[in-house]
Amino acid sequence: MVEERIRQVFAGAGAEGQLHAVPVPVRTGPGGELRAEPGAREVALGADDPVVIASIFKVLLVLEFARQVVAGQLDPRERVRVTAADRLGGWGTAGCLDDVELSLRDLAHFAMSVSDNTAADLLLARVGLDTVRLLAKELSLERTRIVGGPRDLLESMLAEVGARDEREFAVRYPALPDDRKRRLAVLDPHRTTASTPREITRLLRLVWNDAAGPPRACALVRDLLGRQVFRHRLVSGFPDDVTVAAKTGTLPGLHMEAGVVRYPDGACYAIAVFARTRDLAASRPTVDAAIGRAARIAVDHLRGSGDGR
Repeated sequence: MVEERIRQVFAGAGAEGQLHAVPVPVRTGPGGELRAEPGAREVALGADDPVVIASIFKVLLVLEFARQVVAGQLDPRERVRVTAADRLGGWGTAGCLDDVELSLRDLAHFAMSVSDNTAADLLLARVGLDTVRLLAKELSLERTRIVGGPRDLLESMLAEVGARDEREFAVRYPALPDDRKRRLAVLDPHRTTASTPREITRLLRLVWNDAAGPPRACALVRDLLGRQVFRHRLVSGFPDDVTVAAKTGTLPGLHMEAGVVRYPDGACYAIAVFARTRDLAASRPTVDAAIGRAARIAVDHLRGSGDGR
């Protein structure tokens, strides 16, 4: 079974994996009917089990932003100043040494392209946490839960570790035994922002079919997903002529990515892959490569074209 082969790929990388892959129906032309590709209907490995989605939640966040822009509720050119009090560290504005000013749409760009946590927090403050939660319900993502933005998750980690700030956390966290680290709420899908692999591919299919909001809003999300700079997970599993639009997510011991791959023949496939390791390192190249390999095996099965690389 293809699921067993995928399970073995993850086991070989020292991980346990969950995956859902499904064809994305494509339109036959402007205003045309949706047409599904022939072949297998899905590949599912733990597809209905809850998973921590970490930064993959930014897809919903940016979708809500895009919907509000199209509805005229937000001006995408509105300026936002990012100060030291906003910065969380990391990529984009989150790691800047000085204050910067940019537009709301550039916050969306950084949140998606480099997974900028500060940009995501500021955008979430503007569009509203409750509206993002309502959007999930509107799209029938019944098992998707958003508990807050990146700063909310960081503050929960600080509180659990007993640290007053990030500097103290950086000292206390490494000294914790691994079993204590694994009990942090941010790593538990029952206590943090979470979903299922199947619901994440549903979200992607809705975005690709202009069914998650106005076509202009869905097009913006597709464009921003295509700008992600990270190429070490899903992209690593596919040939150069396959385009990948996706969003990563990473926490200690958790490695994930969800996106849509498009083949030169126009066929598209939504994939959500989640890997959990006992090793709590944030960087695991072998696991990242396994995510790409597992995705390729799944899509090859859907296409009826062999066993992947």
